[in-house]
Amino acid sequence: MGKKKSSSKLWLREHKLDPYVLAAKKDGYRSRASYKLIDLDRRYGFLSKGVRVLDLGSAPGGWSQVAISKIGPTGKLVASDILPMLPIGGVTFIQGDFSDELVMQSILQEFSCSQADVVMSDMAPNLSGVNAVDQPRSLYLAELAAEISANILVSGGVFIVKLFHGEGFDSFVRYCRQSFKSVNIRKPDSSRAKSREVYLVAKGFLGANSHT
Repeated sequence: MGKKKSSSKLWLREHKLDPYVLAAKKDGYRSRASYKLIDLDRRYGFLSKGVRVLDLGSAPGGWSQVAISKIGPTGKLVASDILPMLPIGGVTFIQGDFSDELVMQSILQEFSCSQADVVMSDMAPNLSGVNAVDQPRSLYLAELAAEISANILVSGGVFIVKLFHGEGFDSFVRYCRQSFKSVNIRKPDSSRAKSREVYLVAKGFLGANSHT
């Protein structure tokens, strides 16, 4: 118990001194994760004026803040999370588990007759520290996000998703390579060095029937 308390204290101390945590407070972002999306967009250029975006696992709203500032009032941003999220101007938020059909229908209705140009997911499960438990959970979330992107992305659209290195990683990347013209893996500078997380950026969606 004492070891767990000391490690928690160490994490809190490191978190408070984290340069990206400090920068987020200064820049008005809700989380340090904002800089991960800034990094990915700077490198791969998928956010611009008028783009239609679906942000999965959006709470507390760091990615939505960045995206809405890029796409502007002519764009559309629908965000969804099982957790609540404080309002962000220009962002439509749908709370609920998007694996639930009713929640998914609400998301689809927000896009009405149009589709999304970008589907992005920074989702991660509550980590237990046991890789054999955490990896399947995180991969399941990535697979859900990929399934949604297949249903809502326009031809040529972009899919961004958080992944963790481990069992199933390579097969998921191969799956995405069959559905998109290009697939890149990047670990943003703001991603903690000790974390196994990386981001898959898939561009040029080939269409829902690309696997048939």
